[in-house]
Amino acid sequence: MSQQASRYFVPQPSHWPIIGSLALALMGAGAVMWVNKVAAGPYSVAAGFCVLVYMLFGWFGTVIRESEGGKYSKLVDGSFRWGMSWFIFSEVMFFAAFFGALFYTRTLSVPDLASADNLGLLYPHFSDMWPSAGPGFKDKFTPMAAWGIPAINTLLLLSSGATLTWAHWGLLKNKRAQLTIGLILTILLGVTFIYLQATEYAEAYSHLNLKLTTGVYGSTFFMLTGFHGFHVTLGATMLTVILFRVMSGHFKPDHHFAFEAVAWYWHFVDVVWLLLFVLVYWL
Repeated sequence: MSQQASRYFVPQPSHWPIIGSLALALMGAGAVMWVNKVAAGPYSVAAGFCVLVYMLFGWFGTVIRESEGGKYSKLVDGSFRWGMSWFIFSEVMFFAAFFGALFYTRTLSVPDLASADNLGLLYPHFSDMWPSAGPGFKDKFTPMAAWGIPAINTLLLLSSGATLTWAHWGLLKNKRAQLTIGLILTILLGVTFIYLQATEYAEAYSHLNLKLTTGVYGSTFFMLTGFHGFHVTLGATMLTVILFRVMSGHFKPDHHFAFEAVAWYWHFVDVVWLLLFVLVYWL
């Protein structure tokens, strides 16, 4: 093993974690004040968000300069891969909890409330048909259909996975034009997905009476699709950063883990959406 491959880079003590902690403290304190109708609350949240963005630019900028400076060996690369793997695993558990809530509601909770044991006692006119807002919700609502915007968004995300893989092939073959075009197409598909989901939400609120407060169906629907939309937004942001780095000449065929990490994340988002389309919209 060469000296470069066996050397593990240890950075100097960093001030960025302290700045990140300050950002979280400002946002947390601001949220508490905002809930309690203190005038300074929104300003504290905004200030915390700005400090957080500053910290992200600064900290990731430091890591990028260290990487481009050749300070990271194969051992450091392996640590990054393990770190990203565990992060995606935590995201898998995050969505698993929400899918578990959906399963519990549809398979156990709603049928139990309409069972013969409870019939005539608690909710005599309630049936276990899904979608259902639950026995305590009286207003009419229309469930979101699968074969409209959701189907189009499924096609968009599947296509974005293909364009991102095509961009990766370009990077491996050192075809910079293919890499750049593939990234641009992936970002555009992701932004289109976000726009269509916002359109879907507007339709749900204005015409379908489907809201976050629409009982258990509304809460599970917006919880799952909303958090997924947030992850698509985050993924598109990370891809944009990668695109700027590509345009600055970063990444080589044998040294491009930052690209791979974002690609892993994007493909994970694609898989989650397929589960959402089948379990939330279709079934």
